[in-house]
Amino acid sequence: MAFRTIESVIAPGNLHFVGDGFRVHGILGREEPLTMKRMSPFLLMDYGPTHYFPPNNGAPRGVGSHPHRGIETVTIAYKGRVEHHDSSGGGGIIAEGDVQWMTSGSGILHKEYHEKNFGKKGGEMQMVQLWVNLPAKDKMTTPKYQNLNKKNITTVQLENNAGSVDIIAGDFEGSKGPASTFTPLSLYNVHLNKGKGTSFSFTASHNTGLLITKGSATINNIEKAPTNHFVLFENDGKEFTIRADEDATILILSGEPIDEPIASYGPFVMNTNAEIKQTIDDFNSGKFGYLD
Repeated sequence: MAFRTIESVIAPGNLHFVGDGFRVHGILGREEPLTMKRMSPFLLMDYGPTHYFPPNNGAPRGVGSHPHRGIETVTIAYKGRVEHHDSSGGGGIIAEGDVQWMTSGSGILHKEYHEKNFGKKGGEMQMVQLWVNLPAKDKMTTPKYQNLNKKNITTVQLENNAGSVDIIAGDFEGSKGPASTFTPLSLYNVHLNKGKGTSFSFTASHNTGLLITKGSATINNIEKAPTNHFVLFENDGKEFTIRADEDATILILSGEPIDEPIASYGPFVMNTNAEIKQTIDDFNSGKFGYLD
């Protein structure tokens, strides 16, 4: 069987801060080849590699109140603890191994910051945040959260002591992840032991890529992928292989493209400029609620 072709292995871009609490590489959604459309339904990925934050002396680090409409935000915690609150009264803590899947839908305000005790003590932070597009028919759905605790995420043990696969969304070897999605997609955290490997298969038309969040790996027995690099696959086959050159953690994402126009403005992603204008008007008139 021919493997799915590797289109490119992309080094991380410049680091920048989102607010004062998240030091990230912008992986998806900013420039060629990883535009908002290329990895649809995944619009944007901010990846915060491991970074030590010293004690904050009482002033919480993070991102203040900001709005979203028309997308879902998926926050994956590898290290550290993040707290969040929103304009509907919801909130919670995302700790190591947890995932928060927020559907902004018709509109929500939220803020994200280092959890209080983590901030006081300081520590290492490593996070991914994905923006997942919503199809036009669901962009104005009611906002909601899926708080996916580590203990509730499905884990499949691989053969020959190769490692394990944490299924956040989608199916793998007959097991299903806990996240509900509006379109078909898969999201896994794969943990491979040094020298071990496995294969994955996704629908050929689904946009597929992976991020090396720990260690390094060889893809399809030919291409080296170092830490913090993103591997983009062409849509010309189903299967690919990963072998860990050292103990490795790999985030795999694959999904059916949403073949609809994209109109984006800051934290809003709709289908037309008229919808963006309406969104801005709704936000300015207080329809997203209030959050200090």
